[in-house]
Amino acid sequence: MASQVLKHSQRLAEAYPWTKVPLVVSAPMRQFTGPKLALAVATGGGIGFIGPGVKTEATLADLDEAKSLLDGGYSPNLPRKDSSTLPLGVGFITWTADLDVAARAVGQHRPAAAWLFAPRNGQQELDEWATRFREVSPSTQIWVQVGTLTEALAAASSAAAPDVLVLQGNEAGGHGRAEDGIGLFTLLPEVADALAASGKDIPLVGAGGIADGRGVAAALGLGAAAIAMGTRFLASTEARLPKGYQDEVLRASDGASSTVRTQLYNHLRGTYGWPAAWSPRGVWNKTWSEHKGGVPFEELQKRHDEAAAKGDAAWGPDGRVATYAGASVGLVKSVEDAESIVKEVRDGAVEIIKGVRTAFAA
Repeated sequence: MASQVLKHSQRLAEAYPWTKVPLVVSAPMRQFTGPKLALAVATGGGIGFIGPGVKTEATLADLDEAKSLLDGGYSPNLPRKDSSTLPLGVGFITWTADLDVAARAVGQHRPAAAWLFAPRNGQQELDEWATRFREVSPSTQIWVQVGTLTEALAAASSAAAPDVLVLQGNEAGGHGRAEDGIGLFTLLPEVADALAASGKDIPLVGAGGIADGRGVAAALGLGAAAIAMGTRFLASTEARLPKGYQDEVLRASDGASSTVRTQLYNHLRGTYGWPAAWSPRGVWNKTWSEHKGGVPFEELQKRHDEAAAKGDAAWGPDGRVATYAGASVGLVKSVEDAESIVKEVRDGAVEIIKGVRTAFAA
């Protein structure tokens, strides 16, 4: 297992030459992770992913901004405009995105990676997206997010197998497996073993419940070549989210009891159509407690819409709108710039690994 992790870590380092190991990735959170966050993560030696917008055209605008920032000298440590790829990734929720628009954005800007998630038509849909992206931008690596062993094996065995598999444990915030999800501690090593047994040589990225160096060290031991975090980067200075939302991420604790998976908040804001396999995890508030208490949906929606007009007061335990976050939310205690988060998490993991090695050297 250790040799496989080392080999895959080196492969990722070669594919993304500005990065450092252990590789820290910021997940493509819808609307919240824009070009400034992605580039700040890259400056820290990680891979930052721009998240999907409400419409696919927003991705093109975000990539335009990222290129402008780089061309303007955003960071001397990152590849410049003469590079074959942008030193960041971009994420797509395939069931709701426009493939033609997405392919135009990827072909024009050539991000280093494209993260695909939530197909309506299973692996066939992911293969269609991967094939199209490789046609328009051969240098863009394909990342596919899965949450079960079955999904992982299907992706690895497909005609357009991904370059990287992201394994999302059920601890993750936002949308994840609704009923058949399992914790990363079990998912990651089982997938790693199954892929090795079947001769599939694909680097794995662990995601879900990781918020500091301890989680990174654990995920590496389980078979991950890199780790991805979402909730921790909600508390970054570059995140695109309201202060009330960010304050609630800092306030919440005990993720096992304070977060819940439900489509309720999606439906309250008029979002329908998510494939049944996925449901979002977030911090519950008055809306959830009243829903559990039997308040009708129509009344909940009225109260939700009234609260949404109140600015930052819409979030919090007495708020009513969604605060999507993972079960690791209780580990997030401060807002920092994304570059510092990457370095702090990576350094913490290295310290743990070195300490364990020293402790067992004898």
